[in-house]
Amino acid sequence: MLRNLLFLFIIALCACQSEDTRTRKTVFRYNESNGITSLDPAFARNLENMWAVNQLFDGLVELDSTLQIRPLIAASWDITDSGKTYTFLLRDDVKFHPSPLFRDSLNRTVNAEDVAFSFERILDPALASPGKWIFDPLRDSAAIEVIDEHTIALHLDQPFPPFLGMLTTQFANIVPKEVVTHYGADFRSNPIGTGPFKFAFWMEDVALVFHKFDGFWESDASGESLPYLDAVKISFVRDMSAEYLGLLQGQFDFMSGLHPAYKDELLSTNGELNGGFDQIRFQRTPFIKTDYIGILSDDSILTALNHPFKDKRVRQALNYAVDRASMIRYLRNNSVFEARHGFVPKGLPAFDPLADYGVNYDVEKAKALLAEAGFPEGEGIPPVAISTTGDYVDLCEFLQFQWSKIGIQVEIDVLAGSAHREKVSRSQAMMFRKSWLADYASAENFLALFHTKNFTPGGPNYTHYSSAEFDSLYERAVTTTNDLSRRQLYRQMDSLVMDASPVIPLFYDQVSHFIRHDVMSLETNPVNMLDLKRAKKIRE
Repeated sequence: MLRNLLFLFIIALCACQSEDTRTRKTVFRYNESNGITSLDPAFARNLENMWAVNQLFDGLVELDSTLQIRPLIAASWDITDSGKTYTFLLRDDVKFHPSPLFRDSLNRTVNAEDVAFSFERILDPALASPGKWIFDPLRDSAAIEVIDEHTIALHLDQPFPPFLGMLTTQFANIVPKEVVTHYGADFRSNPIGTGPFKFAFWMEDVALVFHKFDGFWESDASGESLPYLDAVKISFVRDMSAEYLGLLQGQFDFMSGLHPAYKDELLSTNGELNGGFDQIRFQRTPFIKTDYIGILSDDSILTALNHPFKDKRVRQALNYAVDRASMIRYLRNNSVFEARHGFVPKGLPAFDPLADYGVNYDVEKAKALLAEAGFPEGEGIPPVAISTTGDYVDLCEFLQFQWSKIGIQVEIDVLAGSAHREKVSRSQAMMFRKSWLADYASAENFLALFHTKNFTPGGPNYTHYSSAEFDSLYERAVTTTNDLSRRQLYRQMDSLVMDASPVIPLFYDQVSHFIRHDVMSLETNPVNMLDLKRAKKIRE
């Protein structure tokens, strides 16, 4: 059976390539070395799945390249009832892709019942979707209300301004009930959506192909229908070096990220594309992601151990002792940004590049803080282990050297990814390397890491930082509907975190895209979402 499927796949692929030559179709090709596990939006948990799902499905709203929320399937929306009711008016020209099993009913217009089904499906415990959390703000009963064929209302328990941004995630994409009901779990490999591309075929671990959806509703400013591309082909080459060579040789049109094996070949230490790469260009933008060192700040644990980290001045000294400029220059080729302005990263509206609560490199200040805390030159502070994975040993070795300058000895505990995650989540690591990538484009998503209610293992507060003042500001911020006021509250919260130093922000990440010159209009955005509906490719 497998041999027959492979034979049919090869025949189909050859036919596509033959048609490519005859009709000069434009096919965008990229590689997904980590593979794809599902094309069902309900399970679009990782970036690999999200990128593929984004080509096939749409939600009510989406983020543009500047992180502004714009309408998609929803033509417009109103927020009423003091921020607790979101009412969406749907477009009347958005259609599902045609389906070979539902010729009479599919290729039909999306309606409010489809939206209600899609959202209720995510909420269904039997599905066990990892995206259920996006609907946590909904009230307990009658939260999803179909008003008429083109109007749906969502009712929240209390105002929560980030909610609209949460609906831009792939979990909130709209699916057709009849297809999902028919396929059940197999919807993962039989997707029907409303996006710019429709599913063609998938030979798992070999290739995945999408074709242009001619019935896609969106057009450009001149009235030309989107998408411009005729097809998308995703390969699954595991070897990152082969992916890199494939980009240079034209087998792939695009590569995301900077692997250590070829970072020095591609980028200079100033973060610019090296000479000699005439076939590709480098696009970058701030990525809403912060890499940091967490420090266990649980008073009850630290008091029981009589550990010096209980004194915030020791934690602050560790923060001031990090030379971030040298770190990102020599370890990351300036492909990231120094995290000197708080935990909230560059790229979000709440980020303040002039924040006076930021931390600059200052060894003398670090030593003075240790002396004030009663540990001059680090005397009296026992060696501390920092938990990490093999991918970040170089970073931890750099920090180990930096902190030795102020007399603090650090040992590096290298663990497998699962063991590292479990140790951190159980508050068993005194120090640990971690990063936080926003699920949605709001500073609240970053600051939630420090709310007392989010203590691990039930939430992402891995450090067990707790502050009544912070919690009060957080509760005010998540119910404040005025953007400016909420932003000011976010900055106050960020300043409290930096003062207490339960974390040492290292760098704000960067989206790094390497794109062949025959591909145009491919935007790079702060959430690193691959959006191909406006991408163009010169016909060969």
